[in-house]
Amino acid sequence: MAAAAAAGRVPQAGRLRSLDAFRGITIVAMIVVNNPGTWNYVYSPLQHAAWNGWTPTDFIFPFFLFIIGVAISFSLDQRRGRGGRKRDIILSVARRTLLIFALGLFLNGFPLFDWSALRIPGVLQRIALCYGAASLVVLTCDIRGQCITALVLVISYWMVMLSPSSGLTPEATVGARIDDLLLRGHLLHDGWDPEGVLSTLPAIATTLVGVLAGHWLRAPRDATARVTGLALAGVVAVGLGLAMDRWCPINKNLWSASYVVFTAGAALGGLAVCYWLIDVRRYRRWATPFIAYGMNPIVAYVLSTLIAKEMLLWRVPRGDGSVLDLHSYVFESIFLPLARPVDASLLYAVAYTFVWLGVAAVLYRNRVLIKI
Repeated sequence: MAAAAAAGRVPQAGRLRSLDAFRGITIVAMIVVNNPGTWNYVYSPLQHAAWNGWTPTDFIFPFFLFIIGVAISFSLDQRRGRGGRKRDIILSVARRTLLIFALGLFLNGFPLFDWSALRIPGVLQRIALCYGAASLVVLTCDIRGQCITALVLVISYWMVMLSPSSGLTPEATVGARIDDLLLRGHLLHDGWDPEGVLSTLPAIATTLVGVLAGHWLRAPRDATARVTGLALAGVVAVGLGLAMDRWCPINKNLWSASYVVFTAGAALGGLAVCYWLIDVRRYRRWATPFIAYGMNPIVAYVLSTLIAKEMLLWRVPRGDGSVLDLHSYVFESIFLPLARPVDASLLYAVAYTFVWLGVAAVLYRNRVLIKI
């Protein structure tokens, strides 16, 4: 990890602290959801919807892609403003895309690295592809072209999904058939994957909505207009997404058109609230832990995932002669005696999140930003 990342001082000027905080909130939610004390006892809002429909957990991934889009808008504009050559920027984007994708493969393979059955799609892999594709769109299209690209991606994808040759059950969609054809034996489920090839297209659109939000924030207008514009767009998009749900189900696994619109609206609203509180009203103390998380999000995600997997390998003997993995031992010894199983499971997840907050706080306090 250290060899693949470059550490540097965090620039104090020009950072959108609300975006760091919003990113941190999203990462905290991701770690809590991914690390219960036991999967046998999890509150339903902390689980993904089985198929159609949504839970609060289904906002996490599109929020992160939206945030990446906002960051792309700021970072690419700054690089071009400093006179960066387009060719050099594209090479930098390609390098980062490949590195994030490789990290995703590493996490999927760890610790056994059985390449014959390695899952190729994944969260970081989708993040990499969306980052790379959205960056190229920004570098080659004006704002109007970026809007059109996002619309074309969503509409064309959903037209394909509603074609007579496609069903809307997990194994029957066109996307599932493409995944099975290209990646058979390397998918999360038998014959399909929630981060599959075709559904990455509307996920790129989600990222481009973030890019457009970034353009809105960067434009010369007063803070009230910025917040109002984001909030109104968010309300309209949430309402439109809910209306679309009647004929185009909100579905995270398919990354359906209604899911893109609905979650983008929620993300716009979330960013508006964070921007108003943190960058406009300067209420920052409450957000400091989230800003710390948001400054090094990939580091927090990758390391928390690696250690969680490692804890499943370490064996701890008990007094009765049985053996537990370290994760189960910690949960059953420390947290299970404190509360009902479902509450103890949540307490474990929250405590695990605080552990990584300590790591993020040390990096933040020393103004260290680890760039992947």
